[in-house]
Amino acid sequence: MNILIVDDHPLIVQGLTVALHDIDPSVVSESAGSAEQALAVLDRNQPLALILLDLGLPGAEGLDLLIRVREQRPEVPVVVLSANDERETVLGSLDAGAMGFISKRSATPVLVSALQLVLSGGVYIPPQVLAAMPTPRPGALFSGSTQTAVPAGRRVTPSDLGLTDRQAEVLALLVEGKPNKIICRELNVSEGTVKTHVSAILRALNVGNRTQVLFALSRLGVQLPARVGRPAGN
Repeated sequence: MNILIVDDHPLIVQGLTVALHDIDPSVVSESAGSAEQALAVLDRNQPLALILLDLGLPGAEGLDLLIRVREQRPEVPVVVLSANDERETVLGSLDAGAMGFISKRSATPVLVSALQLVLSGGVYIPPQVLAAMPTPRPGALFSGSTQTAVPAGRRVTPSDLGLTDRQAEVLALLVEGKPNKIICRELNVSEGTVKTHVSAILRALNVGNRTQVLFALSRLGVQLPARVGRPAGN
């Protein structure tokens, strides 16, 4: 499993590398210390399971690099790392296509748990931002106009939300920030079919857009299926 760490602080890179290896010894990590270096790595088109991206890099401003990375490699999920974890920055990152946001101020155990969650197909959003979202009724999930009880202690699955296997695949790709055209290509279905599945997903989670989908999945602890279209072991 290959992961790109984009950060200009050697200690941060070292800490992330150690954390990733503690989580999965098979991880092969590469680092880039500037926007130019990061884009050069992406130009090689090597298989990547995940990109960890610092927003405050030399040669980048605001969300510019995140947007360029998503445009250049839309098939690779991106998680933002930043010392600025204000609500506006988190929401801006999610709107720009990130599938999660980890504050650099997080304690090491929190960082490790967040990385484990993301690598297992989950979504991580800082608790202080997540807490500002409306809370569903405890022990229940939204599924259109109905609610389905889930036993305590069990990870929620897309089927618990009333989603089909195909809709779960679309959801996993949607979370990664992939546009409908990329989802069509990866699943070999028409754009109209993808739009129908996306509409069903939004109804199941009782939300209106992708950013709200991320918040809902993070709050509910939904376990997504393995990412589609990725070579085994990458």
